[in-house]
Amino acid sequence: MLSSAVARAARPRRVWPLWLGLGAGALVLALLASLACGASDLTVPQVLRLLLAPDDSTGSLVVHTLRLPRTVVAALAGAGLGVSGLMLQAVTRNPLADPGILGVEAGGALAILVMVVFFPAAPGGLFVPAAFLGGALTASVAYSAARRVGVTPLRLALAGVAVASLVGAATRVIQLLWEQRAQGALFALSGSVAGRTWEHAAQVAPWVGLGLVLSALLTPRLNLLALGEDVARGLGARLKRDSGVVTGLGVLLAAASVSVVGPVGFVGLIVPHAARRFMGPDHRLSLPLAALLGAALLVLADTAARLVDKPAETPVGILVAAAGAPFFVLLARRVGRRG
Repeated sequence: MLSSAVARAARPRRVWPLWLGLGAGALVLALLASLACGASDLTVPQVLRLLLAPDDSTGSLVVHTLRLPRTVVAALAGAGLGVSGLMLQAVTRNPLADPGILGVEAGGALAILVMVVFFPAAPGGLFVPAAFLGGALTASVAYSAARRVGVTPLRLALAGVAVASLVGAATRVIQLLWEQRAQGALFALSGSVAGRTWEHAAQVAPWVGLGLVLSALLTPRLNLLALGEDVARGLGARLKRDSGVVTGLGVLLAAASVSVVGPVGFVGLIVPHAARRFMGPDHRLSLPLAALLGAALLVLADTAARLVDKPAETPVGILVAAAGAPFFVLLARRVGRRG
């Protein structure tokens, strides 16, 4: 019996190159599908040819000006949300933790709206720090509310949903009172990748890239935190410092993603569970796969959003929510039974 348990624990280490390869392959296929599909369809050979040798044709304009920047933005945001969810679930030891459910995305979107409405001359480089502050504040309020009655996975999730609803109400009030000024922040509230440009990609790439690198470096600490406070402290972890750094990175990745695509819920919930399912509990293995799967999921969802009501586009957040909401309900029921 012990030998079988050891074998199950060692299995992810033996097959992790396979799963990482499959994750990378899924992302490549998603990228090609995103560049090929839309209002005007292109074949994959055409896409590859235009990527390698741009010309003056309409197809080249579609690929390089319209689809490639939005695909890059979707991949970066998806990777950020996937890794953010993985880190938040580990540090809170809560399988229901997600940047959307904990209110991080709603707080980030509200902060961007405030920037656009009340500080219209602010440079775009301040959007991510503003979203970070808004998301961190919202998550802190949700955690404080849950702590007053005793933190459990379900209570934390419910507190996050409640706080996110209040923040959403504040967002609606600002939109109604300053309707004309709020038009410039619709991208931060729509949960969509439509119309994203290379400027948006340049805005988010440094933050997501830095966050992913730092997250990968902190995976040993993440493994300790996931074991629980007593065990982590016994193994030499500095709980307050390590928890604060990991939580801050998770909020930063979510805020950077929200700053360019708006609140897209459930990516940070679904992807971490899939990554741990394939890679096991070792975050040194599951974190890279979460980045690949998150990027592939959001790129595929954006591609599907263009095809559902072609040539019109459906907000990508609606499609992700359609898959994520049932997953959340099933997961919450399982957590409730365990509790």
